[in-house]
Amino acid sequence: MFTALFGSVEQGIIYAIMALGVYLTFRVLDFPDLTVDGSFVTGAATAAAMIVLGYNPIIATLVAIVAGFIAGCMTGLLHTKGKINPLLSGILMMIALYSINLRIMGTTKESATGISNVPLLTADTLFTQFQSFWAGLGIDTAINDMLRGMGLTSLPSTYGTVLVILVITIAIKLIADWFLKTEVGLAIRATGDNKRMIRSFSANTDSLIILGLGLSNAMVAFAGALIAQYSKFSDVQMGVGMIVTGLASVIIGEAIFGTKTIVRTTFAVVVGAIIYRIIYALALRVEFLDTGDMKLITAAIVILALVIPQIIDKRKEKKRKARRIAERKSSVRTVEQGGEPLA
Repeated sequence: MFTALFGSVEQGIIYAIMALGVYLTFRVLDFPDLTVDGSFVTGAATAAAMIVLGYNPIIATLVAIVAGFIAGCMTGLLHTKGKINPLLSGILMMIALYSINLRIMGTTKESATGISNVPLLTADTLFTQFQSFWAGLGIDTAINDMLRGMGLTSLPSTYGTVLVILVITIAIKLIADWFLKTEVGLAIRATGDNKRMIRSFSANTDSLIILGLGLSNAMVAFAGALIAQYSKFSDVQMGVGMIVTGLASVIIGEAIFGTKTIVRTTFAVVVGAIIYRIIYALALRVEFLDTGDMKLITAAIVILALVIPQIIDKRKEKKRKARRIAERKSSVRTVEQGGEPLA
């Protein structure tokens, strides 16, 4: 159980980067971008293909980020310059990326123009490079000895992976916080709030939308590249439903932590992604559910995340109304008795 939850936390931290990208489009830009399902695989396919072809994993990951950025910019161009509906722009790019991703993974074999998956079982990745350094420190043994003393038996083989992805995710979060407070970041936020107003200040909203979508999908592709190296494979189907996963992370985080400031909101998104993966892992441990029910579980989590906050808000509003009515009755009663009304 502990190992399963620990693995869920590891994956949740990686998916938090993808959730931050979804937050940028859906919440900041108010743009329903479905490119995410395709750009996630683009990042995974690009990184996996380059690693198999012998490139350094760091370079492969950086190229994957650039590929995701280009995919996002193309969606922005379809919408702003092609005047295509935002939702349709994302769908069209997602469909196009399916074939592009097959082509990218096909570069790993001379006789194939397109293949559906690339294994990385024996390849050197970002995580294997760090783990070789981490293993020599002896920290894993010390932590596991301590946990065994607490009665735990099934323990992870290494804690180095969670450390490196935690550092990466925190860095991405801090960069996002800083960027959204810069002049360009504020302009992107204003474009999402009121496009007509920001145009009145002579801002180029088309460029801001393209940039925002590019940055969003760059983060999504980055998460895809990390997941491919973490899972030791890339597959053309691994991005299906990714937009729902990102939305679930955003909604869960916002419902728990609120959205008063940018720093707080991005923190909520990160923690929301981790909570989502934990809920997901626990749901799969239910006896009558299996891996074929993954999409059903995802849909159920999103529905609950959307409905429960509304129910809570309605109850709070009823309590506030009841309190105001009680105060008015008390004030009227006081006046009838010849006293001063309550303020």
